[in-house]
Amino acid sequence: MSIWIDFLGAEIRYVDTPSFGRVRIAEAGKGKPEALFLMHGIGGHIEAYSKNVVPLGEHFHVIAFDFVGHGLSEKKTDIEYPASIYADQLKELMDALGIEKAHISGESLGGLVTGLFAVKYPERCLRLILNTAGGIPIMTDKGRQDLVNLATLTEKNYGKPPSFESIRERMQWLIYEGNWDLLTDELIESRLAIYSRPDFQKSAPLVFARLNQAKAGGGQSMPDAMELEKIEQEALLLWTTHNPIHDVPAAEAALPRLKKGKLYVMRKDCGHWPQYESPEEFDAVVVKYLTTGEV
Repeated sequence: MSIWIDFLGAEIRYVDTPSFGRVRIAEAGKGKPEALFLMHGIGGHIEAYSKNVVPLGEHFHVIAFDFVGHGLSEKKTDIEYPASIYADQLKELMDALGIEKAHISGESLGGLVTGLFAVKYPERCLRLILNTAGGIPIMTDKGRQDLVNLATLTEKNYGKPPSFESIRERMQWLIYEGNWDLLTDELIESRLAIYSRPDFQKSAPLVFARLNQAKAGGGQSMPDAMELEKIEQEALLLWTTHNPIHDVPAAEAALPRLKKGKLYVMRKDCGHWPQYESPEEFDAVVVKYLTTGEV
């Protein structure tokens, strides 16, 4: 199915923010009493949630958005890109949309941002979902090598024109090999179009600097980390059996550090993109957890 058929029923638009310029959002479920923000991973964009925005919009006011420097949001070259700036971007976006409190869910870098946001702006949070999140310790040698591999694949896509093949290789890293049939030409070409834009090529070295730092350190860790013990909200670690970098043992080690944490491991074999690889299961878990606190 086409990405844009999946998005039918959602509104794709731009919202102006004071510090981060124009932010592209995908929105559904306006008028629902509780809001839910969905945040992508490093180098990603709202298309990562194309299968989720509309179905989740039946239950929540859903907003997926492109981080600054990513997707079709503004590409700033006068700032550095620590994960904390994305938390500030989320706060400004909530202000611009007139949303006081919301459920926050993020995948990979977006999961790290969820945790950072919860500590910095606890009064703006309902429940949290840390979806294959970064910002927790890497527990295995395979995980450390996965991080180096991601940095290496990413380097092929900026500083010189990216190609269909280089984009496909990086996106294969995201998805469990048993689900590679989901990597349609349209999905790859949409990312190729974004990565080929001159503005993205200018911001990319800044956006991906944290990956380069991790690679230089042998994949031991990423520069940013969540202070899990300071998260006061109910938080779900939503994980997969084939998640790269942070495998299930990493999630199990992180769980006791959360005051009100739960862990759910997807039943279907998935990699780093459970929301795309098994959207029906993902959406069902999200709805149940956000409405009841249970999984």
